[in-house]
Amino acid sequence: MGFFAKLLASLGVNKEKVNVLVVGLDNSGKTTIIERLKLASTKKAQAPVEVTPTVGFNVDTFSKGSLNFTVFDMSGAGRYRSLWEQYYKDCQAIIYVIDTSDKLRVCVAKDELDLMLKHQELKRVPLLFFANKMDIPSALTPVECAQLLKLDDITDKPWQIVPSNALSGEGLQKGVDWLAEFIQR
Repeated sequence: MGFFAKLLASLGVNKEKVNVLVVGLDNSGKTTIIERLKLASTKKAQAPVEVTPTVGFNVDTFSKGSLNFTVFDMSGAGRYRSLWEQYYKDCQAIIYVIDTSDKLRVCVAKDELDLMLKHQELKRVPLLFFANKMDIPSALTPVECAQLLKLDDITDKPWQIVPSNALSGEGLQKGVDWLAEFIQR
């Protein structure tokens, strides 16, 4: 990106558009994270509205610096997970939300991640993992999540895991900062 393009983008005139797929099992906090990020991009300090489970998918937008994110909030319910792959070819990044308090379903999250990683359309697409619900005392740590999901085996694309709490917004900006910085390279 040239100097003038960067200047215009920083002024909000010419923002780069980025498609991001937000996936994870049902009840992991995907929609709440997106609502929190939307509020942060508009500089509103209020708590996000109460959310209902996503059926199919929702599309939302938020901004971060010179980027306009279009986020595809995909349902994590079992019958809708097959829809995820229809959006792989058009995404520039993936946010994978993990419910760290749901230790019984980490193996299901691992299976879904493994299926996703097999797709050729996702070669070199950065992965941001939110280890969500860190406010719950019995939650898995990000290191434990990374070990259980075998994230160290991902060698063909950049990834980062960030502890988060969608309700308070803790950790969300750190994760989006990493994603934005990587995309702008």
